[in-house]
Amino acid sequence: MPHERFQFTGEGGHQLAAALDTPDGPVKAYALFAHCFTCGKDVLAAKRIAVALAAKGIATLRFDFTGLGSSEGDFGNSTFSSNVADLVRAADHLRETRAAPAILIGHSLGGAAILAAAGQIAEAKAVITIAAPSDPAHVTHLFKDRIDDIRAQGEVEVSLAGRPFRIKREFLDDVAEQNLMAQVTKLHKALLIMHSPTDDTVSIDNATHIFVAARHPKSFVSLASSDHLLSGKQDAAYVADVIAAWVERYIDLAAPQPVADMGSGPRNVVVQETRAGKFQQTITTGPHRMLADEPVAVGGQDSGPGPYDFVLAGLGACTSMTMRMYADRKSLPLERVTVTLTHSKIHAKDCADCETRDGMLDQIDRIIRIEGTLDDDQRKRLMEIADKCPVHKTLTSKVRIVTKAAE
Repeated sequence: MPHERFQFTGEGGHQLAAALDTPDGPVKAYALFAHCFTCGKDVLAAKRIAVALAAKGIATLRFDFTGLGSSEGDFGNSTFSSNVADLVRAADHLRETRAAPAILIGHSLGGAAILAAAGQIAEAKAVITIAAPSDPAHVTHLFKDRIDDIRAQGEVEVSLAGRPFRIKREFLDDVAEQNLMAQVTKLHKALLIMHSPTDDTVSIDNATHIFVAARHPKSFVSLASSDHLLSGKQDAAYVADVIAAWVERYIDLAAPQPVADMGSGPRNVVVQETRAGKFQQTITTGPHRMLADEPVAVGGQDSGPGPYDFVLAGLGACTSMTMRMYADRKSLPLERVTVTLTHSKIHAKDCADCETRDGMLDQIDRIIRIEGTLDDDQRKRLMEIADKCPVHKTLTSKVRIVTKAAE
Protein backbone atom coordinates (compact mmCIF):
# COMPACT_ATOMS: atom_id res chain seq x y z
CA MET A 1 0.00 0.00 0.00
CA PRO A 2 1.27 3.54 -0.73
CA HIS A 3 2.65 5.15 2.41
CA GLU A 4 3.33 8.89 2.62
CA ARG A 5 5.21 10.71 5.37
CA PHE A 6 5.01 14.47 5.78
CA GLN A 7 4.62 17.22 8.38
CA PHE A 8 1.92 19.71 9.24
CA THR A 9 1.76 22.56 11.73
CA GLY A 10 0.20 21.75 15.09
CA GLU A 11 -1.72 24.06 17.39
CA GLY A 12 1.45 25.18 19.15
CA GLY A 13 3.23 26.04 15.90
CA HIS A 14 5.38 22.91 16.00
CA GLN A 15 5.85 20.62 13.00
CA LEU A 16 4.06 17.34 13.65
CA ALA A 17 5.21 14.17 11.89
CA ALA A 18 2.42 12.37 10.05
CA ALA A 19 1.90 9.23 8.00
CA LEU A 20 -0.88 8.57 5.50
CA ASP A 21 -1.61 5.03 4.38
CA THR A 22 -3.59 5.06 1.14
CA PRO A 23 -5.19 2.37 -1.03
CA ASP A 24 -3.64 1.16 -4.26
CA GLY A 25 -6.86 2.22 -5.99
CA PRO A 26 -9.40 5.02 -5.43
CA VAL A 27 -9.86 6.40 -1.91
CA LYS A 28 -13.34 5.56 -0.62
CA ALA A 29 -13.03 7.67 2.54
CA TYR A 30 -10.44 9.38 4.73
CA ALA A 31 -9.94 8.48 8.39
CA LEU A 32 -8.05 10.22 11.19
CA PHE A 33 -6.42 8.02 13.86
CA ALA A 34 -5.41 9.13 17.38
CA HIS A 35 -2.92 6.89 19.18
CA CYS A 36 -2.67 5.98 22.87
CA PHE A 37 -1.04 8.06 25.62
CA THR A 38 2.79 8.38 25.17
CA CYS A 39 2.57 6.10 22.12
CA GLY A 40 3.33 7.29 18.60
CA LYS A 41 1.90 7.02 15.13
CA ASP A 42 4.03 3.92 14.48
CA VAL A 43 2.79 1.92 17.47
CA LEU A 44 1.87 -1.53 16.17
CA ALA A 45 -1.88 -1.19 16.71
CA ALA A 46 -2.11 2.12 14.81
CA LYS A 47 0.14 0.94 12.01
CA ARG A 48 -1.62 -2.38 11.52
CA ILE A 49 -5.11 -0.87 11.60
CA ALA A 50 -4.13 1.88 9.14
CA VAL A 51 -2.60 -0.60 6.67
CA ALA A 52 -5.61 -2.93 6.95
CA LEU A 53 -8.04 -0.06 6.36
CA ALA A 54 -6.04 1.08 3.32
CA ALA A 55 -6.49 -2.40 1.87
CA LYS A 56 -10.24 -1.78 2.14
CA GLY A 57 -10.09 1.59 0.38
CA ILE A 58 -9.93 3.82 3.46
CA ALA A 59 -6.95 6.20 3.64
CA THR A 60 -5.85 6.74 7.24
CA LEU A 61 -3.83 9.62 8.67
CA ARG A 62 -1.93 9.06 11.91
CA PHE A 63 0.55 11.43 13.47
CA ASP A 64 2.79 11.94 16.49
CA PHE A 65 1.34 14.32 19.05
CA THR A 66 3.55 17.20 20.21
CA GLY A 67 6.84 16.01 21.69
CA LEU A 68 6.33 12.37 20.71
CA GLY A 69 7.99 10.31 18.00
CA SER A 70 9.36 12.54 15.25
CA SER A 71 7.21 15.57 16.10
CA GLU A 72 8.65 18.81 17.40
CA GLY A 73 7.86 20.35 20.76
CA ASP A 74 8.10 19.31 24.39
CA PHE A 75 5.78 16.55 25.59
CA GLY A 76 5.87 18.10 29.04
CA ASN A 77 4.14 21.21 27.68
CA SER A 78 1.32 19.25 26.07
CA THR A 79 -2.08 18.62 27.62
CA PHE A 80 -5.20 16.70 26.72
CA SER A 81 -6.66 19.92 25.32
CA SER A 82 -3.59 20.55 23.15
CA ASN A 83 -3.84 17.00 21.79
CA VAL A 84 -7.46 17.65 20.86
CA ALA A 85 -6.42 20.87 19.14
CA ASP A 86 -3.72 18.98 17.20
CA LEU A 87 -6.35 16.47 16.03
CA VAL A 88 -8.45 19.34 14.70
CA ARG A 89 -5.35 20.71 12.93
CA ALA A 90 -4.74 17.28 11.40
CA ALA A 91 -8.31 17.23 10.09
CA ASP A 92 -7.78 20.74 8.70
CA HIS A 93 -4.67 19.54 6.87
CA LEU A 94 -6.57 16.65 5.30
CA ARG A 95 -9.38 18.99 4.29
CA GLU A 96 -6.97 21.44 2.66
CA THR A 97 -4.82 18.91 0.82
CA ARG A 98 -7.12 15.97 0.10
CA ALA A 99 -10.57 15.69 1.71
CA ALA A 100 -11.86 16.08 5.27
CA PRO A 101 -11.94 12.88 7.35
CA ALA A 102 -15.33 11.19 7.41
CA ILE A 103 -14.09 8.65 9.97
CA LEU A 104 -12.47 9.38 13.34
CA ILE A 105 -10.69 6.58 15.23
CA GLY A 106 -9.08 6.80 18.65
CA HIS A 107 -7.22 4.21 20.73
CA SER A 108 -7.00 4.46 24.54
CA LEU A 109 -6.58 8.13 25.56
CA GLY A 110 -6.62 8.87 21.82
CA GLY A 111 -10.20 7.60 21.86
CA ALA A 112 -11.13 10.15 24.50
CA ALA A 113 -9.38 12.86 22.47
CA ILE A 114 -11.26 11.82 19.32
CA LEU A 115 -14.57 12.11 21.20
CA ALA A 116 -13.59 15.60 22.36
CA ALA A 117 -12.48 16.67 18.88
CA ALA A 118 -15.38 15.17 16.91
CA GLY A 119 -17.68 18.15 17.42
CA GLN A 120 -15.09 20.42 15.76
CA ILE A 121 -14.78 18.26 12.62
CA ALA A 122 -18.08 18.85 10.85
CA GLU A 123 -17.51 16.43 7.97
CA ALA A 124 -16.91 13.44 10.26
CA LYS A 125 -19.87 11.05 10.20
CA ALA A 126 -18.53 8.04 12.08
CA VAL A 127 -16.53 7.90 15.32
CA ILE A 128 -14.79 4.80 16.66
CA THR A 129 -13.19 4.37 20.08
CA ILE A 130 -10.93 1.47 20.98
CA ALA A 131 -10.26 0.76 24.67
CA ALA A 132 -10.99 4.41 25.49
CA PRO A 133 -11.43 5.83 29.00
CA SER A 134 -14.68 7.66 29.70
CA ASP A 135 -12.75 10.28 31.67
CA PRO A 136 -9.39 11.61 30.43
CA ALA A 137 -8.26 11.86 34.07
CA HIS A 138 -8.16 8.06 34.08
CA VAL A 139 -4.67 8.29 32.58
CA THR A 140 -3.30 9.68 35.83
CA HIS A 141 -3.51 6.23 37.41
CA LEU A 142 -0.36 5.41 35.42
CA PHE A 143 1.61 7.70 37.72
CA LYS A 144 -0.73 7.94 40.72
CA ASP A 145 2.13 7.56 43.20
CA ARG A 146 3.68 10.79 41.87
CA ILE A 147 0.59 13.01 41.67
CA ASP A 148 1.25 14.72 44.99
CA ASP A 149 4.85 15.42 43.92
CA ILE A 150 3.65 16.87 40.59
CA ARG A 151 1.22 19.20 42.34
CA ALA A 152 3.82 20.23 44.91
CA GLN A 153 6.77 20.68 42.55
CA GLY A 154 4.92 21.72 39.40
CA GLU A 155 6.75 19.20 37.21
CA VAL A 156 8.09 15.68 37.81
CA GLU A 157 9.70 13.02 35.65
CA VAL A 158 7.76 9.75 35.69
CA SER A 159 8.39 6.37 34.08
CA LEU A 160 5.74 5.19 31.62
CA ALA A 161 6.17 1.92 29.74
CA GLY A 162 9.83 1.99 30.73
CA ARG A 163 10.47 5.47 29.30
CA PRO A 164 10.89 8.78 31.14
CA PHE A 165 8.30 11.54 30.61
CA ARG A 166 7.87 14.87 32.33
CA ILE A 167 4.37 15.56 33.62
CA LYS A 168 3.37 19.05 34.70
CA ARG A 169 0.72 20.35 37.06
CA GLU A 170 -1.00 21.93 34.05
CA PHE A 171 -1.62 18.47 32.61
CA LEU A 172 -3.35 17.32 35.81
CA ASP A 173 -5.47 20.48 35.93
CA ASP A 174 -6.43 20.13 32.28
CA VAL A 175 -7.64 16.52 32.46
CA ALA A 176 -9.49 17.26 35.69
CA GLU A 177 -11.49 19.98 33.95
CA GLN A 178 -12.67 17.81 31.07
CA ASN A 179 -16.36 16.88 30.95
CA LEU A 180 -16.15 14.30 28.20
CA MET A 181 -19.53 12.66 28.80
CA ALA A 182 -21.29 15.97 28.17
CA GLN A 183 -19.60 16.10 24.76
CA VAL A 184 -20.52 12.47 24.04
CA THR A 185 -24.17 13.26 24.80
CA LYS A 186 -24.25 15.89 22.05
CA LEU A 187 -22.01 14.03 19.60
CA HIS A 188 -24.67 13.69 16.85
CA LYS A 189 -22.49 11.24 14.92
CA ALA A 190 -22.59 7.46 14.59
CA LEU A 191 -20.49 5.92 17.37
CA LEU A 192 -18.82 2.52 17.56
CA ILE A 193 -17.29 1.52 20.90
CA MET A 194 -14.79 -1.34 20.88
CA HIS A 195 -13.40 -2.68 24.15
CA SER A 196 -12.01 -5.88 25.60
CA PRO A 197 -13.81 -7.25 28.69
CA THR A 198 -10.40 -8.35 30.01
CA ASP A 199 -8.63 -5.01 29.50
CA ASP A 200 -6.61 -4.50 32.70
CA THR A 201 -5.46 -0.98 31.78
CA VAL A 202 -8.81 0.66 31.00
CA SER A 203 -11.65 -1.44 32.41
CA ILE A 204 -14.71 -2.21 30.32
CA ASP A 205 -16.79 -0.09 32.70
CA ASN A 206 -15.48 2.88 30.74
CA ALA A 207 -17.10 1.53 27.58
CA THR A 208 -20.38 1.20 29.47
CA HIS A 209 -20.25 4.84 30.59
CA ILE A 210 -19.57 6.05 27.04
CA PHE A 211 -22.31 3.85 25.57
CA VAL A 212 -24.92 5.00 28.09
CA ALA A 213 -24.05 8.68 27.57
CA ALA A 214 -24.16 8.46 23.77
CA ARG A 215 -27.30 8.77 21.70
CA HIS A 216 -28.20 6.52 18.81
CA PRO A 217 -26.87 5.46 16.39
CA LYS A 218 -24.39 3.70 18.65
CA SER A 219 -22.86 0.24 18.64
CA PHE A 220 -20.64 -1.87 20.88
CA VAL A 221 -18.26 -4.64 19.81
CA SER A 222 -16.42 -6.78 22.32
CA LEU A 223 -12.72 -7.36 21.66
CA ALA A 224 -12.70 -10.62 23.58
CA SER A 225 -9.25 -12.00 24.50
CA SER A 226 -7.36 -8.93 23.22
CA ASP A 227 -5.13 -6.82 25.45
CA HIS A 228 -5.22 -3.04 25.84
CA LEU A 229 -2.58 -2.36 23.18
CA LEU A 230 -4.04 -4.84 20.65
CA SER A 231 -0.61 -6.42 20.51
CA GLY A 232 -1.93 -9.47 18.67
CA LYS A 233 -1.77 -8.98 14.91
CA GLN A 234 -5.12 -10.73 14.48
CA ASP A 235 -6.73 -8.25 16.92
CA ALA A 236 -5.78 -5.24 14.80
CA ALA A 237 -6.99 -7.01 11.66
CA TYR A 238 -10.32 -7.77 13.34
CA VAL A 239 -10.73 -4.15 14.42
CA ALA A 240 -10.10 -2.96 10.86
CA ASP A 241 -12.56 -5.51 9.43
CA VAL A 242 -15.29 -4.41 11.83
CA ILE A 243 -14.67 -0.70 11.21
CA ALA A 244 -14.77 -1.12 7.43
CA ALA A 245 -18.03 -3.07 7.60
CA TRP A 246 -19.67 -0.83 10.20
CA VAL A 247 -18.95 2.53 8.50
CA GLU A 248 -20.70 1.41 5.31
CA ARG A 249 -24.02 1.95 7.09
CA TYR A 250 -23.18 5.62 7.71
CA ILE A 251 -20.84 6.57 4.86
CA ASP A 252 -21.36 6.05 1.14
CA LEU A 253 -18.05 4.42 0.31
CA ALA A 254 -19.06 4.18 -3.35
CA ALA A 255 -19.35 7.95 -3.74
CA PRO A 256 -16.30 9.84 -5.08
CA GLN A 257 -14.44 11.77 -2.41
CA PRO A 258 -14.75 15.57 -2.63
CA VAL A 259 -11.46 17.38 -3.03
CA ALA A 260 -10.27 20.64 -1.61
CA ASP A 261 -11.19 23.74 -3.60
CA MET A 262 -7.78 25.05 -4.53
CA GLY A 263 -9.09 27.98 -6.57
CA SER A 264 -7.84 29.01 -10.00
CA GLY A 265 -4.46 30.39 -8.92
CA PRO A 266 -1.12 28.57 -9.02
CA ARG A 267 -0.81 25.62 -6.64
CA ASN A 268 2.18 24.55 -4.63
CA VAL A 269 3.90 21.36 -5.65
CA VAL A 270 5.19 19.50 -2.59
CA VAL A 271 7.80 16.78 -3.08
CA GLN A 272 8.82 14.61 -0.14
CA GLU A 273 10.83 11.45 0.36
CA THR A 274 8.78 8.39 1.25
CA ARG A 275 11.84 6.60 2.69
CA ALA A 276 10.35 3.43 1.17
CA GLY A 277 13.20 3.31 -1.33
CA LYS A 278 16.45 5.07 -2.15
CA PHE A 279 14.89 7.63 -4.49
CA GLN A 280 11.10 7.31 -4.18
CA GLN A 281 9.23 10.59 -3.65
CA THR A 282 5.61 11.61 -3.23
CA ILE A 283 4.45 14.58 -5.29
CA THR A 284 1.37 16.43 -4.08
CA THR A 285 -0.36 19.31 -5.79
CA GLY A 286 -3.87 20.17 -4.70
CA PRO A 287 -5.88 16.92 -4.59
CA HIS A 288 -3.44 15.08 -6.87
CA ARG A 289 -0.79 12.65 -5.63
CA MET A 290 1.92 10.91 -7.67
CA LEU A 291 5.12 8.97 -7.14
CA ALA A 292 8.50 9.86 -8.60
CA ASP A 293 11.39 7.43 -8.72
CA GLU A 294 14.42 6.33 -10.71
CA PRO A 295 14.87 3.15 -12.77
CA VAL A 296 16.07 -0.03 -11.12
CA ALA A 297 19.33 0.20 -13.08
CA VAL A 298 20.41 3.28 -11.08
CA GLY A 299 19.20 2.08 -7.69
CA GLY A 300 15.52 3.06 -7.77
CA GLN A 301 12.37 0.93 -7.71
CA ASP A 302 10.89 2.32 -10.96
CA SER A 303 7.67 2.99 -9.00
CA GLY A 304 7.05 6.25 -10.83
CA PRO A 305 8.38 8.55 -13.54
CA GLY A 306 11.82 10.11 -13.09
CA PRO A 307 12.46 13.85 -12.74
CA TYR A 308 13.18 14.37 -16.45
CA ASP A 309 10.10 12.30 -17.31
CA PHE A 310 8.00 14.88 -15.45
CA VAL A 311 9.74 17.72 -17.30
CA LEU A 312 8.96 16.08 -20.64
CA ALA A 313 5.40 15.32 -19.54
CA GLY A 314 4.86 18.97 -18.65
CA LEU A 315 6.11 20.12 -22.05
CA GLY A 316 4.13 17.48 -23.90
CA ALA A 317 0.89 18.22 -22.04
CA CYS A 318 1.30 21.97 -22.51
CA THR A 319 2.03 21.51 -26.22
CA SER A 320 -1.08 19.42 -26.82
CA MET A 321 -3.32 21.69 -24.71
CA THR A 322 -2.12 24.83 -26.50
CA MET A 323 -2.72 23.29 -29.91
CA ARG A 324 -6.19 22.15 -28.83
CA MET A 325 -7.13 25.61 -27.57
CA TYR A 326 -6.04 27.19 -30.85
CA ALA A 327 -7.85 24.58 -32.97
CA ASP A 328 -11.09 25.01 -31.02
CA ARG A 329 -10.89 28.78 -31.23
CA LYS A 330 -10.34 28.64 -35.01
CA SER A 331 -12.85 25.79 -35.52
CA LEU A 332 -10.19 23.57 -37.11
CA PRO A 333 -11.06 19.89 -37.66
CA LEU A 334 -8.34 18.69 -35.30
CA GLU A 335 -9.21 15.23 -33.98
CA ARG A 336 -6.24 14.34 -31.80
CA VAL A 337 -2.71 15.47 -30.91
CA THR A 338 -0.01 13.01 -29.79
CA VAL A 339 3.31 14.34 -28.53
CA THR A 340 6.33 12.04 -28.12
CA LEU A 341 9.40 13.45 -26.34
CA THR A 342 12.91 12.31 -25.48
CA HIS A 343 15.69 14.00 -23.53
CA SER A 344 19.39 13.65 -24.26
CA LYS A 345 22.75 15.36 -23.84
CA ILE A 346 24.62 16.53 -26.95
CA HIS A 347 27.96 18.18 -27.59
CA ALA A 348 27.51 21.93 -28.00
CA LYS A 349 29.76 21.89 -31.08
CA ASP A 350 27.22 19.61 -32.81
CA CYS A 351 24.46 22.22 -32.47
CA ALA A 352 24.56 24.54 -35.47
CA ASP A 353 21.92 26.90 -34.04
CA CYS A 354 23.38 27.25 -30.54
CA GLU A 355 25.46 30.18 -29.33
CA THR A 356 27.35 28.02 -26.86
CA ARG A 357 30.07 26.00 -28.55
CA ASP A 358 31.73 24.31 -25.57
CA GLY A 359 30.63 21.49 -23.28
CA MET A 360 27.35 19.58 -23.30
CA LEU A 361 23.80 20.82 -23.91
CA ASP A 362 20.38 19.42 -23.05
CA GLN A 363 18.30 18.54 -26.08
CA ILE A 364 14.59 17.65 -26.12
CA ASP A 365 13.30 15.98 -29.27
CA ARG A 366 9.56 16.53 -29.71
CA ILE A 367 7.57 14.66 -32.37
CA ILE A 368 3.99 15.83 -32.85
CA ARG A 369 1.36 13.71 -34.60
CA ILE A 370 -1.66 15.69 -35.79
CA GLU A 371 -4.82 13.75 -36.69
CA GLY A 372 -7.73 15.26 -38.59
CA THR A 373 -8.75 16.45 -42.07
CA LEU A 374 -6.56 19.55 -42.04
CA ASP A 375 -4.87 21.16 -45.03
CA ASP A 376 -1.16 21.90 -45.21
CA ASP A 377 -1.51 25.51 -44.07
CA GLN A 378 -3.56 24.49 -41.03
CA ARG A 379 -1.03 21.84 -40.05
CA LYS A 380 1.83 24.30 -40.48
CA ARG A 381 0.07 26.85 -38.27
CA LEU A 382 -0.59 24.27 -35.56
CA MET A 383 3.10 23.32 -35.56
CA GLU A 384 3.96 27.01 -35.09
CA ILE A 385 1.47 27.24 -32.24
CA ALA A 386 3.19 24.30 -30.53
CA ASP A 387 6.25 26.48 -29.90
CA LYS A 388 4.07 29.08 -28.19
CA CYS A 389 2.97 26.88 -25.29
CA PRO A 390 3.91 28.45 -21.90
CA VAL A 391 6.11 25.54 -20.76
CA HIS A 392 8.06 25.69 -24.05
CA LYS A 393 8.66 29.41 -23.46
CA THR A 394 9.76 28.72 -19.88
CA LEU A 395 12.24 26.02 -20.90
CA THR A 396 13.77 28.18 -23.62
CA SER A 397 14.08 31.33 -21.52
CA LYS A 398 16.22 32.23 -18.53
CA VAL A 399 14.66 30.76 -15.40
CA ARG A 400 15.37 32.14 -11.92
CA ILE A 401 15.11 29.56 -9.14
CA VAL A 402 15.10 30.97 -5.61
CA THR A 403 15.98 28.40 -2.93
CA LYS A 404 15.38 29.01 0.79
CA ALA A 405 15.59 26.80 3.86
CA ALA A 406 12.22 25.96 5.46
CA GLU A 407 11.60 27.77 8.73
